[in-house]
Amino acid sequence: MTHEILERARSIRMLLMDVDGVLTDGRLLNIVGPDHFVAETKAFDSQDGIALQWLSWYNIATGVISGRVSPATEARARQVSMKYVYQGHIEKIPILEEIIAESGISAEHIAYMGDDLTDVVVMKRIGLAVAPANARPEVKRSAHYTTQASGGAGAVRELCELILQAQGYWPELLRKYEVS
Repeated sequence: MTHEILERARSIRMLLMDVDGVLTDGRLLNIVGPDHFVAETKAFDSQDGIALQWLSWYNIATGVISGRVSPATEARARQVSMKYVYQGHIEKIPILEEIIAESGISAEHIAYMGDDLTDVVVMKRIGLAVAPANARPEVKRSAHYTTQASGGAGAVRELCELILQAQGYWPELLRKYEVS
């Protein structure tokens, strides 16, 4: 971990992210019911979820900006205490600007994790740009940091831990759970 990445992580007050390929592995599961209605669902990583809740404990807001609309995303966002949930937005800059205006948090204090080309424009405008291991090569080149873990398999957890460690909260969490 470089000094520059730790410095960027130290100032983060909000974590925004894409959904498919970041909070999930990018696969969409279509389940056909007996009435032939197709329901789409996604698989989320439980360790990502608890780490997002930890961020909320330390007043680090979280949210998603996704090109797809999914009830599963809405439900997951509620479960992990996300403040911002924007779906159906392939063009993400207007949403980023809206979140900045509403929150009062400047772009340099925002981290963003994305895995595909639509995320690069956001990554170029914020303080800490992160790509999961499974991101497109073009996205990794635009990131300040690339996680060891893939999306849907702990990438968000890795970023949350980085932020919590850089801000000095990690030892407190370890003590809380009696981890030595």
